Formats: sequence, C-alpha cells, structure tokens
Amino acid sequence: MAANQQQQLAHDNDSWKKQLNLPTKDTRPQTEDVTATKGNEFEDYFLKRELLMGIFEAGFERPSPIQEESIPIALAGRDILARAKNGTGKTAAFLIPTLEKVNVKKNTVQALLLVPTRELALQTAQVCKTLGKHMGVQVMVTTGGTTLKDDIMRLAETVHIIVGTPGRILDLAGKGVANFSECSTFVMDEADKLLSPEFTPIVEQLLTYFPKERQVMLYSATFPMIVKTFKDKHMVKPYEINLMDELTLRGVTQYYAFVEERQKVHCLNTLFSKLQINQSIIFCNSTNRVELLAKKITELGYSCFYSHAKMLQSHRNRVFHDFRNG
Repeated sequence: MAANQQQQLAHDNDSWKKQLNLPTKDTRPQTEDVTATKGNEFEDYFLKRELLMGIFEAGFERPSPIQEESIPIALAGRDILARAKNGTGKTAAFLIPTLEKVNVKKNTVQALLLVPTRELALQTAQVCKTLGKHMGVQVMVTTGGTTLKDDIMRLAETVHIIVGTPGRILDLAGKGVANFSECSTFVMDEADKLLSPEFTPIVEQLLTYFPKERQVMLYSATFPMIVKTFKDKHMVKPYEINLMDELTLRGVTQYYAFVEERQKVHCLNTLFSKLQINQSIIFCNSTNRVELLAKKITELGYSCFYSHAKMLQSHRNRVFHDFRNG
C-alpha cells in the first residue's frame, strides 16, 4: 500500500509538467560556458511550482554554471559578488531566486533590479515577466525615457519588482513615489558600469532608502577596483563567484583590422559581401557617426537602422523589436 501511495505521489508531482506549453527545443551548439555544469536540476532548489513552470516554458532545461553557483546562495540570503560572461544565463541566475523570494500577498516593492541602460532594463523586465508569468508577480520597468506621470500611476497599484536605471529610480525614491522601506533585495547587473564615477553617487544615495537588513547582489563580466570599495562599504561578507577565465564565450573568435578612416566603409562592404551575415550590430563612438554610417550602408543596398541615446525611446524600442524579429 505504501509503495502504491509513493507511486501515485510521484505521478501527481510530475503530472503538471505534461501540461506545460514548452517551446521548440533549441538545437544550436552550446559552448562549455553553458554546458560544463555539476548536473543539477532546477527542481533541486525546491522552487515554487509556478516558478518552475515559467522556467521550463521559457526554454530552460537545466541550470547553467552561473545559475548553479548563484541560485542556492541567493536563496540562502547571502550577498553575492559574481563574475560571469554575457550569454551564460547570468540574468536568470539572479531573477530566479529573486522571484522565488517574492511574497505576492504583500502589496509592497520587494526587489529592485538596477541596470545601466534602457534597453537592458526592458530586456531584463521581459525575462522577469516570462519566468514569473504563473506566479502573479507584478513587474514594473522604468527608465529615463518613460514619463514620470505613468510611473506614478503604476506605483499607485501593486508592484513587487522594479527594473530600472539609476537616475529614474532615485528620482522616484526622492519624490516618495517608490517606497523601498520593505525592499530586501537589491540587484545590480553590469555592476562595473553602475559603479562608474557617473553612477556611483546615485547608487549610494539610492541605498539610503533601503532597509539595513537587505541582500545586495552584484553581477558583471569585469570588476574594477571601484567594486571592491563598494563591496567593503555596502556588502556583508559577500559570497564571491568567478567563472571568468576569459572575457568572451568559448567558441567565439574575435578579429580586428587596422584600416584608415577613409577605408572603413569599403572594409565593411567587403565583409558583408564575402561573409554570410544575416544580422550584425555595428558600434560607433558618437551619435553623428551612427547616423552617417547607417546612411552610407543603406546607400550600399543593405537594410540598416540606427539607434542612439538622443532618439525618442519609442523609436529605439521599435528598432530593437524589429531587429529581434529578424
């Protein structure tokens, strides 16, 4: 009888998986940055079933190395200082424990995810909503490109997690619109940029609105000396994770070419014509160069759009949306 009960219990525990709306399996080759795991499963962390549903429906199968290192420590409430490459599941490494700890019955802001750019804020918020879609978690994104009035109206309703950029978050806190007095989770993604001379004073002032008993988690690919200063001042015995033996993903080869200014467009045209490139992103060091180069590439017969900080946020969103959709 006991054996039959155990079998029935195991069946009940697994039956929910059969009802998941799983995406098409990703068959693209993966590098060791993602595959060199300890063999853990997401179920090993005793996460809420609703969160597990969101994780699996988002296409995650097993935790990546940074997720294996980060999730159990974050769930234990420790401060974390983590170095990991982009493209290794770093975002989910802090989103999963953050979502797990949210109490949806409380109508308070319980976590702040701080990022340096509007685009990263939108991307992070979308991943957060996707992972937490079965939990009833209310996620809000706010950046310098959104209207303050909309943020005030949104914060009049229930918000559990806020994703945003430093200046706007400090503005909301300073005006008393965003209340962080019960916000126990403070996450900084791309912490090296957030602790640059431009942002450090804002971040430190923002922390004064948080309770003393809080969890601070920093994630980045690089950690300059300013991070140590911040760690010593604002973190309590942080657990340090370092999965960085090199900056780029294994399997990614980088090339550089020395060309004169007048040869750059010709060089790009040669690369486009010789290589099979479906999509590419070109970075420039000024907004003027961005627009000028986009114009020249378009004249060569390629579909080219540009995005920079002086554009309306709605236009930038449209460019990234169209790019993601091919």
